Amino acid sequence: MRQPVVGPGLTVKLVALLLTFPCQLDAQLISLKTVPVAAGDQFMLFPSRNLGMGGVGIALNDTVLDPFVNPAKGSRVGESHVFAAPIYYSVSENAGSGTTLSAGAAVAGRWFGSGMVGLQQLKRGDQFFGPVRLWDSSVPPDALSARSATNKYGFFSLGTRLPGELAIAASGFFADLNAVDGVEHLYAMASSIRQSGDIEDLRLGLTKSFDRGGTLEVLGLYRRFDMRHDVTYVDWVLVDSATWEWEQQDRTEVNLDKTNTWGGHVGYQQPVGENGWRVGGILTGNWKSHPKIPNYEIMNIPRDPGNSVAFDLGVGIAKAVGPTTFGIDVVYQPGSSDTWALAEEAVETASGDSIPAGEKTVENEFSFSNALVNLGLTREIGPAALQLGLSLHTYDYHLDQWDHVAEESRRQDEEWVEWVPSWGARVRLGDLELRYTGRVTTGTGRPGVAWTGAVADRAMDFAAANDILLAPSGPLTLQDVTVLTHQFSLSIPLR
Repeated sequence: MRQPVVGPGLTVKLVALLLTFPCQLDAQLISLKTVPVAAGDQFMLFPSRNLGMGGVGIALNDTVLDPFVNPAKGSRVGESHVFAAPIYYSVSENAGSGTTLSAGAAVAGRWFGSGMVGLQQLKRGDQFFGPVRLWDSSVPPDALSARSATNKYGFFSLGTRLPGELAIAASGFFADLNAVDGVEHLYAMASSIRQSGDIEDLRLGLTKSFDRGGTLEVLGLYRRFDMRHDVTYVDWVLVDSATWEWEQQDRTEVNLDKTNTWGGHVGYQQPVGENGWRVGGILTGNWKSHPKIPNYEIMNIPRDPGNSVAFDLGVGIAKAVGPTTFGIDVVYQPGSSDTWALAEEAVETASGDSIPAGEKTVENEFSFSNALVNLGLTREIGPAALQLGLSLHTYDYHLDQWDHVAEESRRQDEEWVEWVPSWGARVRLGDLELRYTGRVTTGTGRPGVAWTGAVADRAMDFAAANDILLAPSGPLTLQDVTVLTHQFSLSIPLR
């Protein structure tokens, strides 16, 4: 491997790569990112019993959420029921919000399954560096389509119990997207952004129960993410050099964002002793290809492909003593990613050589060493229960970047910690169970890069609902924001 040498005048801007969108299905989808982006909870669609206690789940089952993560876990649903789960989140500093109503049912028995449909409205955040129009446009800034968008979601699963305490099931998750939260901040200078696309997530799961309470789960998945961004900019054009008359003209760019993910997951739980202790472990792997990447305005190299690989290696413990349940998960997340830019035409290098069309002009090699800790407790009080939890996610990566055009290279290291305190309550009223969970994400914001030289220093506003892997051109800056989320859910048995 070539040894990079830090070059003081590197002018390459940002090479960005969208990876995995945060989602409650992400127990087996590993998140990589290189900036502390404030991601809204757009994809929090399903009810959960453990979310209020930090989302603990390696050694502690979540009988409400688990069937949507691994469809074979639907075999553990005690009785058939219907549910509804309204969710609202907001990002501080007027950076966006979302409201979702999802509803569905879970069916128990030898043949089991579940289904869900969801409808969502996203409201866009403010544009702090957007252009100012001097007269009307075809898309006025107060148009409904410029302020909000609607997304639709669907999920289904079907499985069966087999001899030998086995269960097998398959599931499909689909999203029809007209917006992804925060993309407007990736095109901060645009006058309008029109998004469209979809997600397809297919899973095949297997569970096995052993004597003395041990359980094994295996899961394979494939996810396809496909979005299109039609981004309109306003250009000033000189129409009369004699009078210096200028006019505004619209220019539209089309950007494609495509990622394919293959994943595998193995998990095991086992009770220990007679005092309510349980231990568990997980091993998860994700392999991603990124054939199309958007040309964000903070980049000057379009449509860069890349490949990524990431792993979760985790252990968990849980203990139930009378009305109190406690759990903790510790997960190590190594990973790597290679991204590059391809020349659309022959490019001359700083030394006078030529890079042919289709060859790499920039290469980025990332190595990650992230960690995740979830902890929480639940206290039963008669027909009710109270929950407290905390999740912290540390990000630590090293970047080697080579600019073949400028014939320079550099290294960069970044790290930060995201904190997510959570709380919740549930109460059973006859056959009806009501749940509430709240959480707030801190340690994130709108990251940018301090650009120097001919470009004045400033932090480019930058927030997204997706995880982002990019090669920053300098030290990261951050405008702090927080994400506050409320989830309500109810379930009624089918009898």
